[in-house]
Amino acid sequence: MSTQSQFFSQLKKYYTFYTGGFIAFVIVLAILEQMGLPPNWIGYVFLAATIMLYAGIGIMSKTADVSEYYVAGRRVPALFNGMATGADWMSAASFIGMAGTLYLSGFDGLAFIMGWTGGYVLVALFLAPYLRKFGQFTIPDFLGSRYGGNLPRTIGVVAAIICSFTYVVAQIYGVGIITARLTGLEFQIGVFVGLAGILVCSFLGGMRAVTWTQVAQYIILIIAYMIPVVWLSVSHTGNPIPQIAYGQVLKEVTAQEKEMNDPTTTRGAAEASVRAIFKERQLAAEDKIKALEAAIAAGSADTIVGEARAALDAELVTLKAAAEPDTQKIEAKEKEIAELTGPDVLMAKLKKAADGAKKSAGPVAAHATPFSGKGAEKKLLTTNPNATAAEIAAAKAEDEEASNVKRRNFIALVLCLMVGTASLPHILMRYYTTPSVREARKSVFWSLFFIFLLYFTAPALAVLVKNVVYADLVGSSFAALPAWVANWAAVDPTLMKIADLNKDGLVQLAEITIGGDLIVLATPEIAGLPYVISGMVAAGGLAAALSTADGLLLTIANALSHDVYYKMIDPKASTVRRLAISKGLLLVVALLAAYTASLKPGDILFLVGAAFSLAASAFFPALVLGVFWKRANYLGAVVGMLAGLAVCMYYMYTTYDFFGGVAANEWFAIKPIAAGVFGMPAGFLGVIIGSLISRAPSTEIQQLVDHVRYPNLESDIKAQTT
Repeated sequence: MSTQSQFFSQLKKYYTFYTGGFIAFVIVLAILEQMGLPPNWIGYVFLAATIMLYAGIGIMSKTADVSEYYVAGRRVPALFNGMATGADWMSAASFIGMAGTLYLSGFDGLAFIMGWTGGYVLVALFLAPYLRKFGQFTIPDFLGSRYGGNLPRTIGVVAAIICSFTYVVAQIYGVGIITARLTGLEFQIGVFVGLAGILVCSFLGGMRAVTWTQVAQYIILIIAYMIPVVWLSVSHTGNPIPQIAYGQVLKEVTAQEKEMNDPTTTRGAAEASVRAIFKERQLAAEDKIKALEAAIAAGSADTIVGEARAALDAELVTLKAAAEPDTQKIEAKEKEIAELTGPDVLMAKLKKAADGAKKSAGPVAAHATPFSGKGAEKKLLTTNPNATAAEIAAAKAEDEEASNVKRRNFIALVLCLMVGTASLPHILMRYYTTPSVREARKSVFWSLFFIFLLYFTAPALAVLVKNVVYADLVGSSFAALPAWVANWAAVDPTLMKIADLNKDGLVQLAEITIGGDLIVLATPEIAGLPYVISGMVAAGGLAAALSTADGLLLTIANALSHDVYYKMIDPKASTVRRLAISKGLLLVVALLAAYTASLKPGDILFLVGAAFSLAASAFFPALVLGVFWKRANYLGAVVGMLAGLAVCMYYMYTTYDFFGGVAANEWFAIKPIAAGVFGMPAGFLGVIIGSLISRAPSTEIQQLVDHVRYPNLESDIKAQTT
């Protein structure tokens, strides 16, 4: 038996014991819960046990070998690299946000599943085997060698840091939410407690520690994700296979939505009364927008801004004068006052309020046929049965435009997520760790399989939870709300909030605010499962966030220590010095990312989507053309990467308030999360034009392309058997 086969056999034995041990650990905690162990203790036990487990793997994987630290010694079997990639891939956005997006968006959310899974087809076809054949440590390594000179490498480092930092902030934000719910700590404290778990995985052993930790994390997260869904499926349909059973539940959900949209029914009339309140708020906000626009034109906008600030000050005084002041609300109001600096900020706030009220005032349509547009026509015929042919034609035109906008955004998002998947440095680095090119190809297959297990389940989870909310929460009394509502409202009011707007004492759907990041984590409580299952799900979410954060932080630290320090500043640096600098940078970047996450800069899904658009714009054209077009050269790479990154960042800056920009008109009504749809063409044009107007690359570089493109079967077979 070869050394590689023996290693594979040992790994299977270790992780089989580990899986059995985890299941036994959950069973013991369940017994202790029945004996009276308090829920917060269960949370602390899960948090401490999982972090200690990851720390133990990190300590056992401690290494001072450069190859082990950067690429796990290039001896990770395809099966286990697939699991590690799955954990690296299934971040807080996938584990926490995917089902929530499907819950809130219906068919529109399928863009994420299609884009993220389809991206691995591009990885397998265009990049993974060729980068493994190249055989270095990082993506900037490839750019530097393929295009020559330090400038392409430097741009690659900057782009890797930008997209990886955006992504890691989202993961640490998810860690903060989970830790806060598990332990009862404040969100900001939870962020830094969770950060300790991230650092112990990657600080000592680099890619070696991260790889074996991610395999362990995948096992935890997939068990944690599946158990509540199976439980819900059995309790609601009697079928333990939720992926098959949820079609029946979807019919029930659709029937309930139809009832809530019908004002002649009891539920529909109650919903209509709440939507009327939101309609009034929408009209009021739109009137304020018109007044502000007129004031800006007349040069008197500062007066309106001052009045708005005075109103906020009055609200703050009321909050502070309460018998039991709510510190969280006071801090939020103080932040709102501080941010109101001018008419542009007030305008953005008013538009956001108007859009939110308009959405809440509309009918329930989360599971409508994708891209269908009959809203304006249906509304017109309902309110005005005698509408003229011209009015009906105008309504149809409005519906057609709305359908086209939805279709464009769906396709643009799928494209950005697919190409971004094939461009993210922390994912592509995983294929440097396999023993051979052949194993890299097999590893992509296993990656897709392990990711498929979760993604195929997410739609079922979304529909099953929606059915519980519609059947059990909507229509219930405010005096008898389930405990999970108050528990999650205490963690973050943006995740869970219910207000009795029409003062009837009953909960209507339009009165419920549920954040997408809550759905998965709250599923056990919504389903009435023991708290130990909630702790397990939170541990799974923590594993997902930690595994991705580990890979991202390592990508940033390695880019700075290997590509900047070692390759450009001190090529003679000793191994000890290189690894010490990498670890120091890892710590600095982690603390900076944790501080940024503690400010709650945006929702998890947007931050992750932004990282994909940035990666697609900056890397994909240069990487793919670098492999498949010999004529691509130094100038083309520089122009292409800069153009792609600049266009993508500019579009995000001007259309999303997270970046501090003033919202501008969206190009073709494309949302900022899909900004890569503009950055990618700019990148390809930049590489092509820049390459054609300058000299062809040297013979050595063209030979490198041949070496990367065409497999050497003998060397692959030799690598496989040694």
